Amino acid sequence: MSASAHQQRILTAILAVSLVALALWQGGVFVLAVLVAVSALGQWEFTAMFRPGPEHRPLRLTGMALGLGLLLAVRLAGQEYLAWVLAACFWFLALRFLLRYGRDQEGADFHDELILMAGLMYLPLMLQFCLSLSTPEIVLVLLSTAVSDTAAYYSGTYFGKTKIWPQVSPKKSWAGSIGGFIGCVAAVTAYGVSFGDAPVVLWVLLGALLNIAAQMGDFFESALKRKLCVKDSGTLLPGHGGLLDRIDSLLLALPCYALFKEVAPLFP
Repeated sequence: MSASAHQQRILTAILAVSLVALALWQGGVFVLAVLVAVSALGQWEFTAMFRPGPEHRPLRLTGMALGLGLLLAVRLAGQEYLAWVLAACFWFLALRFLLRYGRDQEGADFHDELILMAGLMYLPLMLQFCLSLSTPEIVLVLLSTAVSDTAAYYSGTYFGKTKIWPQVSPKKSWAGSIGGFIGCVAAVTAYGVSFGDAPVVLWVLLGALLNIAAQMGDFFESALKRKLCVKDSGTLLPGHGGLLDRIDSLLLALPCYALFKEVAPLFP
């Protein structure tokens, strides 16, 4: 008997959590490897939403290669060189357009390069924040987005009636949004009090910030898919859709946490 969509969703989540937990336990190059894999697969899906079809595979591979280069450069040289890395990526894309335009003035436009640059900003640029976080901090951000999504899903399923933003995401309800918010704040506060070194009020504020960022990340990807007439970003994760469908919340939460911790130290 084939597993139901809900069973597939749970099984996929367990496998994903196990893989991430193993990488965090090993640390170092294993965390980098997971980031590279997530970035590459996410960029493939992101580019494919704009440019579907086998004829655009070289474009997707180019985006994956640029993402790999960005993450490796930040890992080896440090985040202080990030601006130079982004400048180098844009230089490469500008040269790519110039060469294409030189061959075909009528057929060449800058849209492909803009898609690749947006993919760089959306995935590897956001994921590279993990390289400056400790294992407890990475666990905290992952926990916040996982609880936000899970609490929103179940509270919206059982209590959701009034839609929060139907033009962007027809299925999301106020009950789901509030449930996700409460769950995230409670989880972040409990985790922070147990393992962190900051007043309770800071953990509550952090939980609220991370949930708002996670919801905005979810809404952004939903709007993008609706604009491009795409149901899911891909089919990589059974029961979930594509990889982007699962990490959209994380991608906007990571920079928010990185900024928050610069203002208020949270861990000893």
